[in-house]
Amino acid sequence: MLNVRLWGVFMAATKRAARNWLWVVHWVMAISFVILFASGMIMTELPREVAYRPSFYAFHKSMGVLILFLLTARILVMIRTLGPARSKNWLPVVALHTALYTFMVVVPLSGYFYSNTAGREVAMFGIPMPTLFGENKALADAAGEAHGWLAYVFASFVAVHLIAQRRHLAGVWKRFGQRSSADA
Repeated sequence: MLNVRLWGVFMAATKRAARNWLWVVHWVMAISFVILFASGMIMTELPREVAYRPSFYAFHKSMGVLILFLLTARILVMIRTLGPARSKNWLPVVALHTALYTFMVVVPLSGYFYSNTAGREVAMFGIPMPTLFGENKALADAAGEAHGWLAYVFASFVAVHLIAQRRHLAGVWKRFGQRSSADA
């Protein structure tokens, strides 16, 4: 009987720790996607003569690979420790999150595919990543276009997610403001 109680306490602590870790990773990834989107928009507008243009691309690719690693860890932790989320409106929630996770995978992978087919190396902060796709200039042009459009569609789904979470975000912001004024 004692073992069953201890196991229940352990599992509750594990789920709480997993939720805390997932919350941190959620926001790290959210900030990383904002950085990725902004850097992608800026770097594509830079003239080829700009000296720091290659560094911008290398940073963008590094962040994309980092996102893929974080996303993989996030999904594995969710599968391992958390059950399905319960919601009154489960269908729209599941549909939106399925779309978000799909884009979280597809957008960085499409960038990886684009780089490989264009004959360019992908590295994560200087660590070379394997070449997964062969060089194909014709395919690279289409892959580059697809990567850009997928990023914009993903950004629109993120906007829908933010709108759906507006009450929650307003409450968090209000609590944050109350803590700040109490500290002053």
